[in-house]
Amino acid sequence: MRIDVISIFPDYLAPVRLSLLGKAHDAGLLDVAVHDLRDFTHDRHRTVDDTPYGGGPGMVMKPEPWAAALASVTVAAESVSSESRADTRLIVPTPSGRPFSQAVAADLATADHLVFACGRYEGIDRRVIDHAAASMTVEEISIGDYVLAGGEVAALVIIEAVARLLPGVVGNESSVVDDSFAAGPMEHLVEGPIYTKPADWNGAIVPPVLVSGDHGAIARWRRDQSLERTTRMRPDLIRGRLTHDFDAADHRVLEALGWMDEAGRWQLAPPAVSD
Repeated sequence: MRIDVISIFPDYLAPVRLSLLGKAHDAGLLDVAVHDLRDFTHDRHRTVDDTPYGGGPGMVMKPEPWAAALASVTVAAESVSSESRADTRLIVPTPSGRPFSQAVAADLATADHLVFACGRYEGIDRRVIDHAAASMTVEEISIGDYVLAGGEVAALVIIEAVARLLPGVVGNESSVVDDSFAAGPMEHLVEGPIYTKPADWNGAIVPPVLVSGDHGAIARWRRDQSLERTTRMRPDLIRGRLTHDFDAADHRVLEALGWMDEAGRWQLAPPAVSD
């Protein structure tokens, strides 16, 4: 996969050369390039923003440098690939975008080329996004209901979530399958607690089932813990799925956790769970 990131603060993207991302890049599994938007300006002040039409606070990023930057990275990607421009996806991190999720990450991991447009100030002139949509898929994505100073942090989040799903990036690929929110058994759940050696640390003992050698019991314990933790931390993931996404054993656990009322009916509101 090729990834191009455009920003006025390219140094902000230094982590793409660290840890799993750096190893994936060195192994040829991931080609990441960071570009300075100011390199695509043509005035001596390297201007990338101007005042907004209609008034209001802040500045808006100008369309000309963005159009030049997007054209440059797209042409560069096509020159080293047999794929067409239609396979390029432009990712615009923005609080007003669709929520980012593990499912979205899995979808993006199937692409050949991702381009991240990291906005600053009040954002990028809308005409840039609309113009780009005529020649490539545009994804406006939010990593949460809050506002950051720019799109760089969000781009790093999305890149790491996507990259670890690429074949060969994570050493033990089964760990990706067991992630919170991963498609399959964990799709609507978060992971339960995990432990390592020593078995006795400061008097705190690892749950006996984990050292029992009974793999079926261990799997059930982990599933039960996941249901409990999801109920406590993210009840919204369970609500509305009680009757079709869980088996009989899950239902017994969920009933004990308070998801069933006294009349034996499943509740769509989350139960009150104390910490």
